[in-house]
Amino acid sequence: MKRAVLTAATIACMAMPAGAASVSKSYSYFSIHGNTLDDIEEQLSQRGPHVNTSGNRHPGATRMQFTTKLAYAQGEGFCRIVDARTTVSAKLILPRWRKPRKADPDVKLIWDTLSADIKRHEESHVVIAKNYAAELEKSLKAMGKQKNCQIAATKAKEITAKVLARHDRAQADFDRVEGKNFESRILRLLKYRLEQMKAGRIRG
Repeated sequence: MKRAVLTAATIACMAMPAGAASVSKSYSYFSIHGNTLDDIEEQLSQRGPHVNTSGNRHPGATRMQFTTKLAYAQGEGFCRIVDARTTVSAKLILPRWRKPRKADPDVKLIWDTLSADIKRHEESHVVIAKNYAAELEKSLKAMGKQKNCQIAATKAKEITAKVLARHDRAQADFDRVEGKNFESRILRLLKYRLEQMKAGRIRG
């Protein structure tokens, strides 16, 4: 269940008020059909979003773009960054099962558990991205004085590339851990949902 994250970075020079890293999220869905778990699995593999980094289709994906806007101050013989604001634009692509009227309760339970886990996984990618966006802002603001603004802009690009490289590694590490723990996690979630259903806290 690896779902890669696509990232890009843009640096612009303009004035702006002070702020912190922010996230803009949007959601899109792809429909799947079927009566059995095998049907659902086949539909996910056929209709899920294609991820270039893996070359495969996945049950869900998050596509993100980092945009960093910088404000510079130039003095006599120096230039420095006085403000940096990074925005993460995240598009989450999630599955939506078109349940048959008489869906098997067991299949419905497993699907509800699985789809909730897919959504949680993709939302976690966004949280990771926001944390690195905040780190990027902090690193850019701490860059210090440079001889001129051209040098400052070049160094800002280098800093951005390094932070985003760490971000990509963190996202890949997250996918690896989630993939290894997928089966045990789903079983725990199923057990929890069954307990909640028995207690009357959620409906089947």
